[in-house]
Amino acid sequence: MKQLVIALAAIGLMAGCASNTASTAKAADSGMAASAVLAPKSGSTVQGSVKLAQQGDNRVAIAVDISGLPANGMFGFHVHEKGDCSSADAMSAGGHFNPTGQQHGDPRHGAHHAGDIPMLQSDANGKAVGSIVLSGVTLSPGPTSLVGHALIVHAGKDDYMTQPTGNSGGRIACGVIVAN
Repeated sequence: MKQLVIALAAIGLMAGCASNTASTAKAADSGMAASAVLAPKSGSTVQGSVKLAQQGDNRVAIAVDISGLPANGMFGFHVHEKGDCSSADAMSAGGHFNPTGQQHGDPRHGAHHAGDIPMLQSDANGKAVGSIVLSGVTLSPGPTSLVGHALIVHAGKDDYMTQPTGNSGGRIACGVIVAN
């Protein structure tokens, strides 16, 4: 099965929300939004911006614009438990955000951490641009809120099986999610 990746051809920001239009409209009216600025870590040149918008009661749309990645690669992308990117290797961000105590897994199906996000895929120029809608998370206050946590880009592909990390390698970019 082909991996779902965040790329130019990835699903649109509103894709997957059609069945929840009333809830989506309510969330859009609330204006709940957040963002993160990704900075290089572990000697990389990876940087970028991430915009998040509430899409219903437990859905968050994430749009990325990331550069400096190795060309034509796939990279683990996760929300981590601490909003701390202060260490040079981003280990200060802690482990994956997992408020519901699930196993690490593919966020498209089955059990997974709240912080598991489909992988980034870079193009020939080392850019990853696209969007995805995540279920089971929010931007509003509560145990599954992404606000105040770190977004991490990893150096390698996520296997969605190795516990608890997906074996996706070092942390090459980090940014804290802040409410707008």
